[in-house]
Amino acid sequence: MTRRLAEVAKKVGVSEATVSRVLNEKPGVSEATRAAVLTALDVLGYERPTQLRGERARLIGLVLPELGNPIFPAFAEAVGGALAGQGFTPVLCTQTAGGVSEADYVDLLLEQHVSGVVFFGGLYAQGDAPHDHYQRLAERSLPTVLLNAAIEHLDFPRVSCDDAVAIEQAFGHLRQLGHTKIGLVLGPLDHMPSQRKLAAARAVVAKLGLELPDEHVERALFSLEGGQAATTRLLRQGVTGVVCASDPLALGAVRAVRRAGLAVPDDVSVVGYDDSSFMMCTDPPLTTVRQPIEAMGRAVVDLLVGEIAGVRVTHDELLFEPELVVRGSTAPARERS
Repeated sequence: MTRRLAEVAKKVGVSEATVSRVLNEKPGVSEATRAAVLTALDVLGYERPTQLRGERARLIGLVLPELGNPIFPAFAEAVGGALAGQGFTPVLCTQTAGGVSEADYVDLLLEQHVSGVVFFGGLYAQGDAPHDHYQRLAERSLPTVLLNAAIEHLDFPRVSCDDAVAIEQAFGHLRQLGHTKIGLVLGPLDHMPSQRKLAAARAVVAKLGLELPDEHVERALFSLEGGQAATTRLLRQGVTGVVCASDPLALGAVRAVRRAGLAVPDDVSVVGYDDSSFMMCTDPPLTTVRQPIEAMGRAVVDLLVGEIAGVRVTHDELLFEPELVVRGSTAPARERS
């Protein structure tokens, strides 16, 4: 007990006597200090006293599908920093192949009495995936925000980048450069953002008087290897431009073009999506559609903190406009023999 008091006191920067008053529900402690002590207990892994266990901690679970794609750490940094400024402690939960599942993380976070959860992409975006753990969050009325497109019937606040506008920008850019045979590399069939991108692409090419045949649309896992395999198939169809649903997919597309003995952008132009870290440092620097990470992150935190405070916030999806960033991976079309 003495060790616990000392560790919590050091973590918060108060005396052991103050910690003891909080744990024993004694008067004379400000609400801010009381909240900080309880949060420190949770962070350090100590159980709260029985009489305090029903209260939610000032912890926020940040559930990420992976760290390999730099867009997810970037979003987590933006949201985590804004949460810290509001007096909350972010708890990073990263899924790994064969490791802790998204549903397991939800159980762990509920056990810790977190104040809320933010999902940065996950099973809510896949129509064929299990979704029971989201229902548990809804039944507990735990404030939850989803980043980017979700399946229908999940009644949580959502903050998304406008997939339709992103595709319009990417295809419009390649069309201005003279490309008429444009391929599209998307995620799995049941992936909601990819479904939106495909619908937008078909609408855009129709307006431009072009076609998007099925053989110009490829599906892949969101990885460099997936992008390489999908683009290799597209190159057999004679495409001169490739639009990808993520930057890692686009880097895989660049590799596929080179493995085919061709050059980017002289023979094939490539456009990514996200504008994640270091895309200006690739060879060539990647033309990509930038998600407004900071603005979206602030909106996520505003919605979450509002729900935690009991304020009625919109559950309609908030759509943010992306920005096309033109770099060296796109150039005027040149007919391939």
